[in-house]
Amino acid sequence: MSVKYRRVGLIGKYSDPVSGAALPSTRQNLLAVSQLLVELGCEVILEQQSAANTGVSGFRVMTTEELGQYCDVAVVIGGDGTMLGAARVLAAYDLPLIGINQGRLGFITDIELNNFHTPLTNMIRGAVEEDRRSLIHGSLFRGGACLFDAVALNDVVVTRGSTSAMVELRVEIDGHFVANHRADGFIIATPTGASAYSLSAGGPLIHPSVAGWALVPIAPHNLSNRPIVLADTGEIQLEIVAAREASASFDMQAITALQVGDRITARRSAHQAIFLHEAGWNYFDVLRRKLHWNARNG
Repeated sequence: MSVKYRRVGLIGKYSDPVSGAALPSTRQNLLAVSQLLVELGCEVILEQQSAANTGVSGFRVMTTEELGQYCDVAVVIGGDGTMLGAARVLAAYDLPLIGINQGRLGFITDIELNNFHTPLTNMIRGAVEEDRRSLIHGSLFRGGACLFDAVALNDVVVTRGSTSAMVELRVEIDGHFVANHRADGFIIATPTGASAYSLSAGGPLIHPSVAGWALVPIAPHNLSNRPIVLADTGEIQLEIVAAREASASFDMQAITALQVGDRITARRSAHQAIFLHEAGWNYFDVLRRKLHWNARNG
C-alpha cells in the first residue's frame, strides 16, 4: 500500500530537561521508528540535534527549519514539551506533526510508545484526523524597545519571583483598560495551553476548535478576579505596575528580572500548528483518558 507522507522528519527528545543528561532510550526509539518508516518506503531525515546527541547515523540530517522546508510530515518522539518546541518552529512551514509519547502526560503526543507500529503505519498511509492549533505571538517591551519576541503554543505567563510579594498587573485588551490584578501571576492560555498551567490555576478547558484565549489570574488577592475566555482576535497587554521580582515565560522560554513599566503583549500568530492524529481521534476521548474522568475510586 502506498504512503501519503513520503519524506518524514524525525525529531527526538535527547536530553533530560532537569539534569541535561543524555537519554539512552531515545536512541533506541529513534532507531525503532526509523526502521518502520523505511519499511513503509519513506525517506527518513533526522533533526540535527537529535542525530548529534543520540549518535544515530545512516540518514540525512537537517535543522528543524530545513525539515520544515523539505519534509511532508515530522514525527516527534518525546513528551508534550518536545512537541511544543517542534511545533513553534514548524508552524511557520505548515508542516504537520505526529507525536509519539515518550513522556508522562501526552495531551498532544498521543501515540503510545509501546504500541506505535499500527497507528503510525495507518497515519503515514493517510488515515489521519487533522487538528489545527492557534499560537500566541508574544513580545516584551521596555520603553520603546522590544526586548523579546517569540511564539507560544501553550501560554504566556507572568509570575512573581522568589519573594512572597504579589505582582500587580494592568490588563488592557485592544487598548481598553480591563482591570488591575494583584496576584501571584497571570496566564494568557491558548486552547492547547488550557489543559496545562492554566488548568492547575483554575482556568477553563477550551476545545481546540474555539478561536479563543483564557485569561487566568494565579492566586489573585481579590477573589472576584476570575478567569475569562475571550476571542483571540484582539491584542492583550500586561503592564508591570508593582513587583519586587517578576518574570515572564513564553511556553518554556523565560525572561527574568522584569521591571515596573515593562509591557507584555500577546496577539494571535499568523501561523497554526498542525497536529495529526489517528483516524477516529476525538478531543473528549483524550480528556477522559488523561484526566481520569469516569474512573472508579478504590
